Amino acid sequence: MSSKTASALVARIVERLEGGDPAGAEAQARKLRDTVPDDSELARLHGVALFMLGRNAEARGAFEEAVRLAPDSIEARGNLASALLTDGDADGAVALLDEVVRVRPGDPALRNNLANALRAAGDDARARDEYLAALAIAPDHFSAIVNLAATELSMGLAGEAAARLRAALARQLHPQALLLLGHALNREHRYAEAQAVYEQAAQLAPNAAQFPYQAGLMADEQHHYTEAVKLYRRALQLDPNLQLAEGQLLFVLRRECDWAAAESLSRRVKARALDGSGSVDPFAFLAEDATPAEQLACARARAARVVRDAHPLARRLGFAHAPLAKGALLKVGFLSAGFHAHATALLTAAMFEELGKLDGIEPHLFATTPDDGSDVRQRLRVAVQAFHEVSGQPATAVAQHVYDARIDVLVDVDGWCAGGMPGVFAFRPAPVQASWLAYPGTSGAPFIDYLIADRFLVPESLQGFYSESIACLPRCYQPSDTTRVLGNSPPRAAFGLPERATVFASFNNSWKLNAASFSRMCAVLREVPRSVLWLLDYGQEANARLRDAARLRGLDPQRLVFSPSLPHLQHLARYQLADLFLDTNPYNAHTTASDAVWAGCPVLTCPGETFASRVAGSLNHHLGMPELNARDDKAFIDTAIRFGNDRSVLAALRERLAALRKTSGLFDMQAYAQDFATLMHAMHDRHLQNLPPQTLVLPRQTSQLE
Repeated sequence: MSSKTASALVARIVERLEGGDPAGAEAQARKLRDTVPDDSELARLHGVALFMLGRNAEARGAFEEAVRLAPDSIEARGNLASALLTDGDADGAVALLDEVVRVRPGDPALRNNLANALRAAGDDARARDEYLAALAIAPDHFSAIVNLAATELSMGLAGEAAARLRAALARQLHPQALLLLGHALNREHRYAEAQAVYEQAAQLAPNAAQFPYQAGLMADEQHHYTEAVKLYRRALQLDPNLQLAEGQLLFVLRRECDWAAAESLSRRVKARALDGSGSVDPFAFLAEDATPAEQLACARARAARVVRDAHPLARRLGFAHAPLAKGALLKVGFLSAGFHAHATALLTAAMFEELGKLDGIEPHLFATTPDDGSDVRQRLRVAVQAFHEVSGQPATAVAQHVYDARIDVLVDVDGWCAGGMPGVFAFRPAPVQASWLAYPGTSGAPFIDYLIADRFLVPESLQGFYSESIACLPRCYQPSDTTRVLGNSPPRAAFGLPERATVFASFNNSWKLNAASFSRMCAVLREVPRSVLWLLDYGQEANARLRDAARLRGLDPQRLVFSPSLPHLQHLARYQLADLFLDTNPYNAHTTASDAVWAGCPVLTCPGETFASRVAGSLNHHLGMPELNARDDKAFIDTAIRFGNDRSVLAALRERLAALRKTSGLFDMQAYAQDFATLMHAMHDRHLQNLPPQTLVLPRQTSQLE
């Protein structure tokens, strides 16, 4: 074949590629290579066609052949780097592109590609430098601008990313740049601005589901739930397979007490939770009627995604753990987004104050949210030996901070709760890692060794549904702030409550209050004349749905009394006006139950098989009031009716609670801290002996209050 003919055929291959016909280009290139086997450009074009068709292994072979035939070909080496990157060989791609950029340093596209490879290899800092170098050559290189902003976001530089994107958008509106700007504003908790930006992107790309979904998340953050529902539904209209939107929509429907819509969606979300995709939020899934095995499957799938994302970065961080020096203090770190005016801080402050006084242990708190100036934040700061401010930092930086502090046991206080940072734990910055408190269930994560619980919460018969080894405290796993002083509450009339009737309270979040739990409560009210159900104010639409639901169940809607949220101590004081707390399933009252018991209001619950359904039961069990743990719905209803109709029995119950509150040890934070420290040492001792994690059960100790 003449060179002129070959050149014409190569030109035809290029035309096919540029015209969107990679299959035709591949067939023609394959045939031509049989005739002209030593043409580097032909091999390269064949590789491009194969790459476009998703046949990456063959494409890589063609590119390697092109490089062999023309070692100095910048294009061939660049293409080979792309194939390596697609195959997951980011380091190989970086090595190739480093060589290419040394030969052609003034090419902004090559520097952008090198930066992309560096990001994939986990080197964000150097990637940022390469993007900046590309922009120094070509300031309007849009891909480099967007990629640089994404890198700065992952580095925790949201302000820099936002400024860069605003400047780019002033020159050219583009949906991708708007998406990243929304992410940057979200990171800075500027939710209303972020929502407006996402909605602007949706106007530019009206068929893209991602933008109404992101806008829905921001409406959700602002508690604009009706608006969030509309946005999530719009996203699902555009892309019915947008699984993340399904899960978020379900959780908001639960918040809005739209049970009919929630139930039909719940079946689809449960199927998603079990398909291994990791698309369902494990925390939101706890509110669904799921078995322990289903919760484990959901958590495992999400954890697998975290592990995949962390893999290249974990390799680069390469944490290695030296054994604890003889006689050294055991450093125990606690990572949380709740170390401010939040339920987590309110539960843990007194315990940390006691833990900080003990010999042999050095507690470190790592706060991933900014200082809110609250009293409880200051209490935590002075309670422990070291308080680390890591707000706004990416997971890699937080993990490095933990590692540099030489933490021996790292405790994930958040788990899959909002604001949690499971990615930090995926990097293994500490030799022993445990989950505790805020997330009531299994992490499903290979990077969490222990779940700190108690024997009521996770009985031996259910331990097979947890990915972790269970570390059992000899008391209720949940601490409490025992320094709180219970003030006097206003009269019942101040809250619209009848003075002489039985007041059943349920101050759980609205997403816990499902149709089955509400029906159970209504069954009680029907048999206790003039009684009322005291609830939090969930908003106009949710309240209206609950009134309608009460009417359908044969109750006067006026027997539902809604009260606004109050500052914590005022909220605590109003429990004194309630006669009995009626719990929900499958997600119990947790902090709410602890508050009720501390304030002297007994909690009636019905423990299930999941962790989240057994927390209130654990409180009652360790308090010494097992009669408040009903075996089933019928027993729950019968018990509540008996207490509601017999004021003397109810008064005796409350007197007994008042006595046990002082003597049971449930609120003995000095003993709790001692037990907790013992458990930390037991975990770490196994590590020092090169033994794998196993179930740990501490013997029951005598409380200082007993």
